Amino acid sequence: NEPNMLAMMATMRRMMTAAPDAQQDWQSPTVDQDPRPQLPPPDPEIGARLVLAHRAAREIVRARTDAKVGWTIANRAFVARAGAEEKKRELEYVWEDLYLLGSAGDDFVGVQSYSSQWVNEDGIEPHPDSPENTLVGTAYRPDAIGIAIRHTASVTGGIPILITENGIATADDARRIAYTGEALRHVSAAVGEGIDVRGYLHWTLLDNYEWGHWEPTFGLISVDRETFVRTPKPSLAWLGSVARAGALTAVAR
Repeated sequence: NEPNMLAMMATMRRMMTAAPDAQQDWQSPTVDQDPRPQLPPPDPEIGARLVLAHRAAREIVRARTDAKVGWTIANRAFVARAGAEEKKRELEYVWEDLYLLGSAGDDFVGVQSYSSQWVNEDGIEPHPDSPENTLVGTAYRPDAIGIAIRHTASVTGGIPILITENGIATADDARRIAYTGEALRHVSAAVGEGIDVRGYLHWTLLDNYEWGHWEPTFGLISVDRETFVRTPKPSLAWLGSVARAGALTAVAR
């Protein structure tokens, strides 16, 4: 699961071991609020080893079970500024395409996406400060899932896609409904173009522990951390109505 994120964390560990005084604080791959250096790109050498491990595990699973086999990629949904297409392709390879190509022969490939990032000729642009940003500091980009689906389909050549994560860190549940509704419209548009999307999994059911923090709330159900009381949010009933209808006619605009 998320081999590119695993490779990125292994890359960080290697860098910190080589220069222990350079960076003492853990750099969360999802919480991006504090001023700090950009996360390092995953080392392609580590990624290539993970691809080999994935393929070896796939053959073991297939030999012993009839389970469908695949893995899921944390998609950055890069968009290039004018003149930065080459840099975008370079970054897409180390962050996504190495692992998407590694899914050749799988039964499915997972797509997970929350936001998009601009790429200029120097690299990835940090998310600018904005009141519209999510609780993890990322831009409000419900269109990111459509970007991620189309890019995954173009690289993998038609392997069935399963959306394994999509959601928003927000304390405003009406905003969660708006974001998810727009994201589902982008999913529907991709399906309408002939892309084979088999399913959609929302992140997440319960407000979760997010890489060292309880503060970012992604859940359809809130959790009181003192009493552990769980309270469904309106978004839970809303998404359930969409699922039961099996159609975007239930998606509120």
